[in-house]
Amino acid sequence: MQTAVFAGGCFWCMVKPFDEMEGIIKVTSGYTGGHIENPSYEDVKTGQSGHFEAVQIVFDADVFPYEKLLSLYWPQIDPTDDGGQFHDRGSQYKTAIFYHNEEQRITAEHTRTEVAQSGRFNKPIVTEILPASPFYPAEDYHQDFHKKQEKAYKADREESGRDDFIETYWN
Repeated sequence: MQTAVFAGGCFWCMVKPFDEMEGIIKVTSGYTGGHIENPSYEDVKTGQSGHFEAVQIVFDADVFPYEKLLSLYWPQIDPTDDGGQFHDRGSQYKTAIFYHNEEQRITAEHTRTEVAQSGRFNKPIVTEILPASPFYPAEDYHQDFHKKQEKAYKADREESGRDDFIETYWN
């Protein structure tokens, strides 16, 4: 088993694309990259803790390779937005790939270059590639939000503009 951590704005919207794919064992919403231990949602949403909202994905690389995870990650985000994602604004909603080893770093950088050279965007790619740091699971009510609070999830996602962006730039 291996671990990947991706920040793509609101973690609620980052779980479903990876959830229930063969080879993906678990997807956890949480916080990473900040300067305080065991942050709460209240700490992170202020933007003062330095954390990103992120998802931690435990996966079987023999069934679902890291590069395939990245091919799912990129089309979920606006990699040109350095102020957050869609209607979620602030540093806690910025995009980043947190690598756990040199192979992940190289693969992430390679795919970022591919996205930059794709001609799909007319602004620079600002998604950071950073070394993994402690990951703190979010509170229980954030886990599997798309299943537990389906109506609220769908309403938030629709309001965010994420799906319109994906349709315009990735499909």
